[in-house]
Amino acid sequence: MVRFWKKKQFWGGLIGLILLAFCIKDIRLQELRGLLSQLDPVALALSIIASFVFVILRGLRYKLVVSQQSRLPFIRSITLYSAGQALNTIMPALTGQVGRLILFARKIGLRKTYIFSTIILEILFDAISLIIFVLMASLAFPFPDRYRFIGYIIAGATVALLVLLYALLHFQKGMEEFGRRRMRDRWPGAYITVKKFIRSFAKGIETLRSSQYLAGSMIYSLLAWTVHMMAIYFLFLAFGFDISFVGAAVLMIINTLVLLIPITPGNAGTFEVAVSTSLAAFRVGRTDAVLFALALHFIDILPMFVLGLWFVHAERLSLRKISREHEDEVIYRRISEEGAFIEEETV
Repeated sequence: MVRFWKKKQFWGGLIGLILLAFCIKDIRLQELRGLLSQLDPVALALSIIASFVFVILRGLRYKLVVSQQSRLPFIRSITLYSAGQALNTIMPALTGQVGRLILFARKIGLRKTYIFSTIILEILFDAISLIIFVLMASLAFPFPDRYRFIGYIIAGATVALLVLLYALLHFQKGMEEFGRRRMRDRWPGAYITVKKFIRSFAKGIETLRSSQYLAGSMIYSLLAWTVHMMAIYFLFLAFGFDISFVGAAVLMIINTLVLLIPITPGNAGTFEVAVSTSLAAFRVGRTDAVLFALALHFIDILPMFVLGLWFVHAERLSLRKISREHEDEVIYRRISEEGAFIEEETV
């Protein structure tokens, strides 16, 4: 049995607590009360509503991505997606994506390889949307060189990923034939595994073949990130910050770049450091910036947990049980002697 201090959750949570303590160490109770008394409740409510709409739009995008293989009902697609995001949030680093993959595969009834490919598509659509917003925001705001460099890396990686996915779709049959000639007789087990992986993965990215599905997914992505910027802007108004809508876009972009790889569960601590540091560029005081970061973080995760818990209750599901399945000992038990990952027999 893995001891708790050897788990990623423990160290991720510890790092998060240290960063949170660093952020709030200079905040006085009197300052907190003063700021709370000045909050605009209407703008705060609009920010929360926009945050819910953001999650709903992303859930509908995922519904569209998997619609060629599975017809998810409207409500179930949103609540299932939210439960997956909540699971991804409470687990540190990229282990949450494994738990999310297991949850989606189990509840949608599709192979894990297929679900993995749809998650890759999500990342691709988000990256393209981010690049578009970076180009638009850069016309009004000069990004620091370090963020501009990261943007170039993301743009290059996005183009490379897009080319790779289209190449897989175009040369799928050729790859299968190459594997049949080179592997079937020598390593039949590995050949079958690779063949299943290619076919299942290709099914997941079939959206790229259809201009209708591709356009619909991009529209959902752009709408979702625009609504997310609105959530940030409304929170600016609630706190009385004199920052434009472009400033909300800049804050969203910088935070997305900084938090590409989550270190702590729910980005606790790292989120607050990223947001409060970014607000310094807009001449926002440290106390106000940290309190804003805490409020924005809460508003960001509130919809996914509310909607996710709805799904958990309806399905009588235990997220704790799903989260445990990403542990190494469980994964290792699903590796065959040939080194192939053993999946359940699903369509």
